[in-house]
Amino acid sequence: MTNAPDFSLDDELEATDAWDDDDVESGYADEPDPEDDPTVGAMELAERHQLRRVASLRTELEDITEVEYRQLRLERVVLVGVWTEGSVQDAENSMAELALLAETAGSEVLEALYQRRQKPDPATYIGRGKVEGLAEIVAATGADTVICDGELAPSQLRNLEDKVKVKVVDRTALILDIFAQHAKSREGQAQVELAQLSYMKQRLRGWGGNLSRQAGGRVAGGAGIGGRGPGETKIETDRRRINTKIAKLRADLKQMKVTREAKRSGRARNEVPSVAIAGYTNAGKSSLLNRLTSAGVLVEDSLFATLDPTTRRTTTADGRVYTMSDTVGFVRHLPHQLVEAFRSTLEEVAAADLILHVVDGSHPDPEGQLSAVREVLAEVDAAKIPELVVINKADAADPLVISRLQAREPHSVVVSARTGEGIAEALAVIESELPRPAVEIEVLLPYSRGDLVNRLHQEGEIDSIEHTADGSLVRGRANESLAGELASYAVQPSAVEGGARG
Repeated sequence: MTNAPDFSLDDELEATDAWDDDDVESGYADEPDPEDDPTVGAMELAERHQLRRVASLRTELEDITEVEYRQLRLERVVLVGVWTEGSVQDAENSMAELALLAETAGSEVLEALYQRRQKPDPATYIGRGKVEGLAEIVAATGADTVICDGELAPSQLRNLEDKVKVKVVDRTALILDIFAQHAKSREGQAQVELAQLSYMKQRLRGWGGNLSRQAGGRVAGGAGIGGRGPGETKIETDRRRINTKIAKLRADLKQMKVTREAKRSGRARNEVPSVAIAGYTNAGKSSLLNRLTSAGVLVEDSLFATLDPTTRRTTTADGRVYTMSDTVGFVRHLPHQLVEAFRSTLEEVAAADLILHVVDGSHPDPEGQLSAVREVLAEVDAAKIPELVVINKADAADPLVISRLQAREPHSVVVSARTGEGIAEALAVIESELPRPAVEIEVLLPYSRGDLVNRLHQEGEIDSIEHTADGSLVRGRANESLAGELASYAVQPSAVEGGARG
């Protein structure tokens, strides 16, 4: 017998009638609602947030004599770095960026330590004393992963794992993991898989000797009698399978590259100018593209939120058509495997007429961002393309930092993709930087050829247009192909003057 009041479903439902929907606040109040903003980016962001791992949410059973004992939590990591050059501030900025990368990959950062050395230790990346201290920190914090701020050799990974007794990954593996989570297109997924396999091939290792054993007896591959002896070891078999998969991925990417080049050649054939947005990851490239073209691509305050390039068609104030492309973000020490795998994507930058180099004005080291991006641009043969530096996040940046950047980069504009500050000025500079049609024209177009006037608006520049009794007298500039089509309507200066007098 209990003292609980009687429960009535009708009474409970009646009590909810007075509730006001406006009083209910959602935990995702700051997120764009796909129903209110039905853009592709908003829907992708909502999909990405549908399932999130939550820190400190435990489901351990109190009585461990039960059948199962489980724990749900984020991967707990300790960060390790080696400081070989630069100032202490540079080392701390690098560790802060590594922490952001680790959190983006879905982990909880417990500790971070770095060591001042002339060069990393060839055996364990950090010195012997630091290895012992790292092992104590891992044991005390209960970490299950160590992330090193550099690319480690297989022997360094193996030696560190033997000492600290937990999984050890390097910066390259961490970035590859983030790319694998965020790649959505078929081409992007193939590029990431190719980079991962290229990285993995050199780092195949096992525990004990399980990768050095040879096949023999009744094995799954059918090798029995006649298959024993100095045959293929397991590590050789795995490496051969990886090489086969790499060859298939490269063939697939080569086929996708043909499609991309066909689209690019179509734009080149029509002489449509192209603008590529490049810059450090999380500098605001996608936000800027949305602000300039209303592209509606995914925007999230995280590293490498978008990987797949997006190209949008837009027009200048006088009607000229050009394209604007968002590209994958860059980072310090971007893994060479990624640069090679994403080369077909990065060629969008190399083939552009103008590069918008976006830099985060609120970042602690914007000059370092500029240098890191330019290193990658030089690697893909895009260093000689005209560049306009766009200093973004002006609403959050220190005015002194912006002044310093403007002094260092005279050819720059200051904008805020979030508030729209400076966007009109940036568009005006972009339009003035676009390549101009090469051929000057002066044509008298019949009124029945309005299509040619429209093409002049889209593909050329019109200095003046005068409507006469015989047609539209147009002066301006056009590309060679369009000028060839207009050649039959060209007028002599004397005829124009006579027509004007008449």
